[in-house]
Amino acid sequence: MGFDRRFTLGLAAWVAALLVVAAGFLLALATPGLAAARLVAGLLVAGVVWGLWRHVARTNQIVARFVEAVRFGDVTARFDRGGGAGFGDLGATLDAAMRHLHAERGQAERDLRYYEALIDDVPVAVLTVDAARGVTLANKVARRLFVRHDGVQPGDFAVYGTSFAHRLAQDGPVRQELLILQFAGGPQHAIVRTAALGRLGLDVRVVTVEPMQGTLDTVEMATQTDLVRVLTHEILNSLTPVTSLAGTAVVLLGEDPPDIADARAAVLTLARRAEGLRHFIESYRAVARAPEVRRRVFGAQPFADELRRLFLVEWPTLPLTVDVPPALNLDADPDLIAQVLINLLRNAAQATYLREGPAWVRLAMTAEGDRVRIAVEDSGPGVPEALRRDIFLPFFTTRAEGTGVGLNLARQIVIAHGGTIEVGQGAQGGALFSLVI
Repeated sequence: MGFDRRFTLGLAAWVAALLVVAAGFLLALATPGLAAARLVAGLLVAGVVWGLWRHVARTNQIVARFVEAVRFGDVTARFDRGGGAGFGDLGATLDAAMRHLHAERGQAERDLRYYEALIDDVPVAVLTVDAARGVTLANKVARRLFVRHDGVQPGDFAVYGTSFAHRLAQDGPVRQELLILQFAGGPQHAIVRTAALGRLGLDVRVVTVEPMQGTLDTVEMATQTDLVRVLTHEILNSLTPVTSLAGTAVVLLGEDPPDIADARAAVLTLARRAEGLRHFIESYRAVARAPEVRRRVFGAQPFADELRRLFLVEWPTLPLTVDVPPALNLDADPDLIAQVLINLLRNAAQATYLREGPAWVRLAMTAEGDRVRIAVEDSGPGVPEALRRDIFLPFFTTRAEGTGVGLNLARQIVIAHGGTIEVGQGAQGGALFSLVI
């Protein structure tokens, strides 16, 4: 893109005029007695030089003003192509580029307003933490919840809880915690998550706070209902024969003569049932105690080999397949996780041992990102879909000799590790228990 024709013709005209008036001025200087002509010729030369300079400088001035407008972010500026300025094609191209930039900026501003509204209306409190501005309440929920503090430093948020203030001040890896925060309406459990913004060179941490008290209250009520239902069922099952045996013993001892032998048998049975009820209550106490997790990193292969040896002691003829990568490590409490897996392997063995057809149990561990999935599968009849929700309830069991405690304790242990446990159907139709920790 070079000079346009109008600019070129104007430049040629000015140069030609300069040559003509310069020749006239030189002729006037060479001719005696033309003082007035010399003065006029000199003024003409000065005027033409000024006109030529203005014609050339106008393009530079227009370009300079255009660049200055761009420098200050004025995307509405247009290249002035009037008055004989040069670079007409360049001006048209720059104008088109500015219109495109203006459209992109408009779209970017609309996107920014959308994301600002999205963050402002998201139903989770969002806070940002950086060294320059301290703690900023980034949306409506945050501004509604955090009203008791003064200041923007992490320590100023200690009124909501020392642990929360420490979380705001601590620059560490992404993590999630369940904290009790002292809001204006009273203490509430809340899930607090932190993450670092590592993009665009920003040194900012984002903290989200999601109050969970209402959800926890609902879950607690549902859990209490389920627990009362199961406890009532189990206790009544134990008390019914106890009451019957006690009545039978009274009748036998009231006969003339007393039937001592039958009364003794009734009392002995009554004692066994009472002991069973005591054992049930002790099992309930075990369920009520939250497990204490002592995590450490250990090799999965030796851990699985030990589980295999323990399994074969109790079930020497039942095939157990162990599929564990040699280099896999577990970050968990080895004693508690062993308790979970021993319980699951024992349940799998009991489900398959007396079943007709091929009987086998499989233990597998696989890495999934920064987590590990542990699967226990068997060739038994599986768990009916209608019972999969209930089997983790305390004291729920489908076996006459079962206590209904093992799977509930297993679930407590897995949750204490921040993991999940679920039951489904294996590839061969048997039960498939999956743990992710």
